[in-house]
Amino acid sequence: MNQKKLKMISLFAGVGGVDLGFESTGHFETVWANEIDEKASETYKANFPNHLETEDIHHLDPKNTPEFDVLLAGFPCQAFSVAGYRKGFEDERGDLFFEVVRFIKEKDPDVVFLENVKNLVGHDKGNTFKVIREALQAHGYHIKYQVLNAKDFGNIPQNRERIYVVGFKDKEAYKNFDFPEPVKLETPLTEVIDFDKEVEAKYYYTAERHTFYDQLEEAMDDPNTVYQWRRKYVRENKNGVVPTLTANMGTGGHNVPLVKTPFGIRKLTPRECFNAQGFPKDYNLPNLANVHLYKQAGNSVVVPVIQRIAENIHLAIEESKSGSPKEAQMQ
Repeated sequence: MNQKKLKMISLFAGVGGVDLGFESTGHFETVWANEIDEKASETYKANFPNHLETEDIHHLDPKNTPEFDVLLAGFPCQAFSVAGYRKGFEDERGDLFFEVVRFIKEKDPDVVFLENVKNLVGHDKGNTFKVIREALQAHGYHIKYQVLNAKDFGNIPQNRERIYVVGFKDKEAYKNFDFPEPVKLETPLTEVIDFDKEVEAKYYYTAERHTFYDQLEEAMDDPNTVYQWRRKYVRENKNGVVPTLTANMGTGGHNVPLVKTPFGIRKLTPRECFNAQGFPKDYNLPNLANVHLYKQAGNSVVVPVIQRIAENIHLAIEESKSGSPKEAQMQ
C-alpha cells in the first residue's frame, strides 16, 4: 500500500541537503523551496524538480506557497536582543528566524524541522535559543532538540556536530519521537576520498606556491589520514575522519583538509567534500567555480543524519495515527 507522501517546503534550502535527507526516506516530498544565493540555487535546480524561489525571504508572502505538512529551515544564526524579543515575535527587526516564524504563523504546518550550528543553545548567553524555543511553543509546537555528530549518527567519516530541533503540533507524535541512536562508524575514508587517483594540478600543494610546504612534507607521513594546516603547524586527524568542513575551504588559508597521495599533497576536491557530507556520488554538481562548490559543501548538512531523523519523524507521526506500539512499526 502506497502511503501519501508528506509535503514539505524548504527555507534557506542551500543545495538541498536537508530536502534530500527527508526525500530519501520515501515518505516526504519538497513542493516549494527558497534560496537567495544564486550559485547554490543552480546546484539545487540541477537536482530537484520542485519550484525554487530565489527572492529574498523578507519579500515573500507565505500565502503564496502551496499547502504543506512539514517546514524545513537551516536558517543562519543571529543574536536576538531580549528587549526586542519582548516586543513580540513578529517585530520588524528582520532577524531571519522571525522570517521562519512568519511562515509558521501563516501556514501552521504539522512539523517544523530546524538545523543549526551546535553552539546555538549557548549563543548570546542562551538568549537566542530561548527565543527560538519560546517562539515555537507560542505557536503550539512541542519540541525536542539534540546535538548529533555525523561520525556517530550518520556513518559518515566527518567530525561534524550540529543541533537539530524538531517541533510537532501533535503531542502524541512528539511523545513518540526520539532522535536516532548512535551507529558504529564503518564507512572508511577511502569511500569519501580517492587517495589513489591523480586529480588536476590545481588541487596539489607545492613548494613554489605554499611557503609552509616543507612543514607539510615533514609532518604528513600517513597516507591514510587527513591533515590540516593550522596557521603555524600541521594537525593530524587521528580518529580516521575528515575535520568539520567549512564554507571558506575554497579560499585557501588554514584549516583546509589535506591528504598525502602517491601524486603529492593535496586538498580535497569539491566532489570529495560532497562525499564527506554524505551526498550520493551521482549528485549533480553544476559547472561552477570551485570556490562556490566548496562553499556549498561547507554550508550543507550530512545527508544520512537528516535521513535518520526524518525516518523517526515519519515513524512518530504514523504511530500517533495508529496508536500502535513503536516496535510494531519498526522492521
